[in-house]
Amino acid sequence: MYTNNFEYLAPKTPGEAFELVGRLGSKARILAGGTDLIVLMKDKVISPEYVIDIKNIKEFKGIKYEPGKGMEIGATTKIAELQYSEIVKEKYPALAYAASQLGSNQVRHMATIGGNSCNASPSGETPTPLVAYGAKVVLSSAAGDRELPLEDFITGVRRLALQEGEILTKFILPEPSPNSVCRYTYAGARDALEIDCVNMAVNLELENDKQTVKYVKFVMGSVFIRPLVSEAVPALLIGQKFSDELVEKAAAAAQGEAMPISDVRASEWYRNEMVGNLTRKLLKEAFAAAREV
Repeated sequence: MYTNNFEYLAPKTPGEAFELVGRLGSKARILAGGTDLIVLMKDKVISPEYVIDIKNIKEFKGIKYEPGKGMEIGATTKIAELQYSEIVKEKYPALAYAASQLGSNQVRHMATIGGNSCNASPSGETPTPLVAYGAKVVLSSAAGDRELPLEDFITGVRRLALQEGEILTKFILPEPSPNSVCRYTYAGARDALEIDCVNMAVNLELENDKQTVKYVKFVMGSVFIRPLVSEAVPALLIGQKFSDELVEKAAAAAQGEAMPISDVRASEWYRNEMVGNLTRKLLKEAFAAAREV
């Protein structure tokens, strides 16, 4: 299938990009990697009059880490860069792993971290661990920058909290606690080249006794219209000694919060069952890892 006719624009600086986005508004779409945008255009889901290509603007790409402060990731950074980055694997391993599970090798070398969030698909791989790590997005325009937690940026299926004239330019990740661990897992119809029917990430920290849960952030994907940050699981775990009984309660709580749908990838029932199974698996893996740090 073919896209609609459109005018291609390739600004070279942030200022040029902000001017174009501010002036063209809803008539334009941003192109970074194009692995989602071009598919949507070919399927006639969207038909923009203008496509603004920002992938060659150097200020919007790259990975920067400052010890004790955290990491900044440019929105046009390729998924493959996250997968293979040594500093990402060391400091934010759940993000590196999630990146490695996105699409094919070819797709990962084209797709961008910003595009994976801006596509706002409930089954997106990287938003789940990013939210678990406490990531914020930087939304930039000719008027300046503003920051927003990623879980507040994605508001629904293909819906974002972008204001007129804004572009997602980077992600900010806080420095992980030295005693915390973050893990990511998923389930799909096959082992590779699949779209997740459920994914989830947990950020877990234990008290000095290595038994009592000090902090937990538990995030589920593909079971709600956006990444679902659990309230029930932390309420059960924090301040309690980790046990199999507690894990069972947490799995049931996660199932109670999840609001999956039935589609071609999985039924509502199956997704809910997988929420329970993956919660058990993920919490036990994270607890075992947290006891070693």
